[in-house]
Amino acid sequence: MASRRVPKVNSKQGGPSCKEKHMVLLSPVGKLVISGCEMGLHEIKLPRMTVPPSGRAEPSAAWEVCEGVEEMTEPLKQCLAWLHAYFCEPARMESLPVPAFHHPLLQQDSFTGQVLWTLLREVKFGEAVSYKQLAHLAGNSRAARAVGGAMRSNPIPIIIPCHRVIRSSGQTGNYGGGNLLKEWLLSHEKLQKEKLAY
Repeated sequence: MASRRVPKVNSKQGGPSCKEKHMVLLSPVGKLVISGCEMGLHEIKLPRMTVPPSGRAEPSAAWEVCEGVEEMTEPLKQCLAWLHAYFCEPARMESLPVPAFHHPLLQQDSFTGQVLWTLLREVKFGEAVSYKQLAHLAGNSRAARAVGGAMRSNPIPIIIPCHRVIRSSGQTGNYGGGNLLKEWLLSHEKLQKEKLAY
């Protein structure tokens, strides 16, 4: 895919002007709980899958904001549009802005923050990278374990695509939403990328 715009990171979460809002989105993989404020996204909480979703996500797939529709900030609206495109219309993703982030981890000058930003910029839809390769991209090829820690700390999964980071052996590795969700996301991207190629 073509390079996408990298989101802004606004002042520290929880500051005086930060009024957190929540949205619950019924997506093809279950309920996503998304929080943010006028400054940007704070967090996306993934469901724990015990069975994989049936079928593929299509533009007509179940898609509904269950809670929080009346309080949606601009970053939450952008997140909703971006996630809808991700699941149902991937060809639209490159024309959409990635929502601004408003989480301290993404503002710190740390290896974890550097890894997450590198992942967002460098590993595109339908691609996968090993923990070791991502460590190299982030500037420290010996830090594969630290990359694993950064993936566990990712506050904004799917948008910051930690599901695209796999083991050097090709196995998927662990994921905050569970291995079934990680496998489904990787499979979804592979199928959608193949469809876009035709």
